[in-house]
Amino acid sequence: MQEFLALNGNDVTDHQSGGGAADPTASLRLEVLRDLTIALAREVEALKERNSPDPMRRLNLYKEVRQFEINLIACALARTGGHQTRAAQLLGVKLTTLNAKIKRYGVDMLTIPADSERAA
Repeated sequence: MQEFLALNGNDVTDHQSGGGAADPTASLRLEVLRDLTIALAREVEALKERNSPDPMRRLNLYKEVRQFEINLIACALARTGGHQTRAAQLLGVKLTTLNAKIKRYGVDMLTIPADSERAA
């Protein structure tokens, strides 16, 4: 923690308890920073566990391809602000193909940000 503060240009001695005329909010700020750091470390570990392949897990090609396509479609729609024509062009498929996959996979169009929302 002290290394983090020192690297960011903060004088560590000013923030430590018992240092005389220290900033009254410094201990609260340090406490919040400590809690956030711990929470971030836990999330990183959880992601590592979730993303590490389990060698004993049985793979299903069709399920994996389906999930991959859903992610690609959602990404393309997000990049184009929900415009299916532009998303189809981005993916290199016909609009009818994209529309059929959106319906088949149940891609939720309400969660895709519109152009006006992305600009904000």
